[in-house]
Amino acid sequence: MDDQRKRFGYPDEEPEQKQKQEESSSSNESSYYYSYGPFRSISNDNDSEGRDGYRQMEPQQVEVTAPEPVKPVPTGLTRQSSGGGGQGGGLPDNANRNRNWNYSSKPRSSFKSLFLSFMAGVLVISGLMFAADRTNMFTPEAALSSGGDTPVTESQPTNSGGATPAAVSIPTNANDVSSVVDQASPSVVLINTFVKSSNARSANPYGNDPFWYFFGGGRSGSEGSESEGSGNDESLRAQGIGSGFIFDKEGYILTNEHVIHGADVIQVTLQGNKKPYEAKLLGSSYELDLAVLKIEGDEDFPTVALGDSEALKVGEWLVAIGNPQGFDHTVTAGVLSSKERSIEIPGTNNEADRNYKNLLQTDASINPGNSGGPLLNLKGEVIGMNVAVSSQAQGIGFAIPSSTIKEAVDYLKNGQDVPKDPVPFIGAELGTVTSQIAQQLGTDVTEGSYVNSVVFGSPAYQADLRQYDIIVGVDGQKYPTHLDLIEFIQSKNVGDDITLNVIRNGKQIDLPLTIGDRNEFEQSQQRR
Repeated sequence: MDDQRKRFGYPDEEPEQKQKQEESSSSNESSYYYSYGPFRSISNDNDSEGRDGYRQMEPQQVEVTAPEPVKPVPTGLTRQSSGGGGQGGGLPDNANRNRNWNYSSKPRSSFKSLFLSFMAGVLVISGLMFAADRTNMFTPEAALSSGGDTPVTESQPTNSGGATPAAVSIPTNANDVSSVVDQASPSVVLINTFVKSSNARSANPYGNDPFWYFFGGGRSGSEGSESEGSGNDESLRAQGIGSGFIFDKEGYILTNEHVIHGADVIQVTLQGNKKPYEAKLLGSSYELDLAVLKIEGDEDFPTVALGDSEALKVGEWLVAIGNPQGFDHTVTAGVLSSKERSIEIPGTNNEADRNYKNLLQTDASINPGNSGGPLLNLKGEVIGMNVAVSSQAQGIGFAIPSSTIKEAVDYLKNGQDVPKDPVPFIGAELGTVTSQIAQQLGTDVTEGSYVNSVVFGSPAYQADLRQYDIIVGVDGQKYPTHLDLIEFIQSKNVGDDITLNVIRNGKQIDLPLTIGDRNEFEQSQQRR
């Protein structure tokens, strides 16, 4: 230590101070500062074993002497390498260790480098966003080609550096249901029906059907409620509620036939009005479940246009507006789940079954009271009329397509019968022959259709087709099941002549038959 002090030019310590330092050095056998030695994978014999079987290594204590006051170092010596040799004029080992205690130099800050990195990232991202926007890198082609209610035009740069305007149609409010509601809601009406007390009936005769039910709704009033209408002194009883929509400014309204079925008085209430209009029934179709009403007013009524249901695609968004449970002008939305659906709802009170075909299926929430209300596309056009829903499922609702409505609306508006398309039929109830059926019939035939019953006066009756006959084919072509046979009959035209290949009492006979029209046959039976 004395040699080092002489080398750096420090004066000799006072004998008293030197003695105190030696005494302090000898008394501090263990310092407050210590460090763990390097990790040893192989422990020594004197290592103690821990409670879990692992050897515990005691920390290696290293004596560290507190630094003495540091005096300024000559400039020439600060340039020497810390790894230099003793003869090269470098600092000794003890002096190198003491340099670590010098905190007079200010630590280098990384703020500047972080700020520069952040700005560089901002510039790169901004450049990429600008390039993507100019090249329409993330814009779907459909958005550039399909038009919207309000097209937006952007200018595309050319190679010459000039800007040539190119029309790019970007739809606005494409999924805005509120715009559809603003457009169509004023034309949606609430329909209340009343019957005379002597003719009172169930408000919803189809409510107990296990598979389907109409959206006719419950009673709009209590059982004992009375109302006056049409100057009739007999008290009226509320029957049910439903929906409809005005399609002509003169006050022509479309709704379902089952909404006004059997009603003696029909009242229509418009949005924002408390006083109802008394409506007149102009025409209805039980088979199509459509009806046209008429109300009178001093001014033109708000209307909604009929759209094209044939142009719909499965998955398109649809909007339903109606009066479920009497909550007028309730709005729900969903998608078109499917097209060309067919369902059958049994009739009540000796009425015929309702067979619906080509229905639209939607998952838009529809409830009793929505019946007759519009199902709209995002253009605000009516593409269907809500009619029925599955009672054992959720999100399975049905609507009569606008294509069917357009074909019938003019006839109903003028109080005329809607012409019916011919329906090929033979007038026999059929079933598929199975081994058990064959055993009961006492026959060896295992494929074909057995006749369960024959309708009096039908083409099958006229052809002498009998109960328990087995139809194995037509015109020599075999049809193993009754579904195959029915599909063949429906593919024929009314008036076509066919020959049924029949097994009767173990013998094969041929029965000539002419395909008939179910609608014409039913009308003829009603006239009788």
